[in-house]
Amino acid sequence: MILSYLRTIILYLVLITVIRLMGKRQIGQMEPSEFVVTMLVANLAAIPMQDGGIPLYSGFVPIVTVLAVELVLSHLSLKSIAFRKLLCGKPVILIENGNIMQENLRKTRVTMDELTGHLREKDVLDLTTVQYAILETNGNLSVFPYPKERPATAKEAGVQAHKQYMPLTIISDGTLLPENLQKAGKNKLWLHKVLSQRNTTLADTWYLSVDGQDKIVHYPREVVR
Repeated sequence: MILSYLRTIILYLVLITVIRLMGKRQIGQMEPSEFVVTMLVANLAAIPMQDGGIPLYSGFVPIVTVLAVELVLSHLSLKSIAFRKLLCGKPVILIENGNIMQENLRKTRVTMDELTGHLREKDVLDLTTVQYAILETNGNLSVFPYPKERPATAKEAGVQAHKQYMPLTIISDGTLLPENLQKAGKNKLWLHKVLSQRNTTLADTWYLSVDGQDKIVHYPREVVR
């Protein structure tokens, strides 16, 4: 039983490493080839997990082989537009200048119900307000309303927009993040003062962040009853 646990843990760590090597895109919306690779890796790892009589290397070898093929294909798709189109396809316009491209809907096997459903996900209820809708290679639908239908930007409205600052997390779940503290140009004396002003401690702080304007966001840890 203990051996089964150890085999599962080892394969789990191998899978995490493989997914990390494949890149962050594997975690989000995937291209068809990436989806196939992810499914293959999961199935290959499941076999030695379930059958203790199969040596671990029997799972490692095909997983590493699939990883190598994926990395090679990814490199080729970066270098060649033609190969990228062959491997991933290309975006398809479903709505152009307000006209629904029925032939493209048929080619992509997207029904009107699916199209209107995707538009609702983009907060669009009226088809006539959409100038362009493009089905991307990862399955997402990019929607571009007519200029008169979309909200005005600050520039268009003549409003002076304020500069944005990225908040840096200083404390997460009671743990100090020294690297972010340094990036924010702060030190532990500053942190001690901030915590003292709020009558709390590092351990009792669930979240604390600060941005470029010294705006502090603080949430104390909830008391578990």
